[in-house]
Amino acid sequence: MGTKNNNNLFFTCSLIEYIGRKIKRTRKEVTDFLGRGEIERIYEYADVFHCEPIAKIADEFIKENKMTEGSFDNEKECNYTVPDYWSIGEVYERLIEDSYSDTDILEGIWEIYHSWIDAHISDYNTDFYYQSRDYIAACYKAGEII
Repeated sequence: MGTKNNNNLFFTCSLIEYIGRKIKRTRKEVTDFLGRGEIERIYEYADVFHCEPIAKIADEFIKENKMTEGSFDNEKECNYTVPDYWSIGEVYERLIEDSYSDTDILEGIWEIYHSWIDAHISDYNTDFYYQSRDYIAACYKAGEII
């Protein structure tokens, strides 16, 4: 399993979450807009990007990658307190760390956001996103909510 508390991965996942909320797109759609190269750049230079306000960085990536607004609004659909983007970024970070080796982190980012589990993490009307990291990783591995 990967190194715990990978700050670059945490920032990358939080930025994807922030952008998704801002342009109302699924997190899979955000990763598709970015593509593997941009995701790698964000991951590689996260410590530099992290020095700027996340809103500014998000706006730059939205503009550079010609991201358009969609209609996916999981914040509006949420009947409870909406978890912040850092909290959800951490859920993705942990799942990627727990499911992929350090050398496969970039592949892990792509795979997780393009898998069935993305929709479950983004559904804030369930308690799935705040389950234990071990449980979420076990579900991902099993290919279903267990």
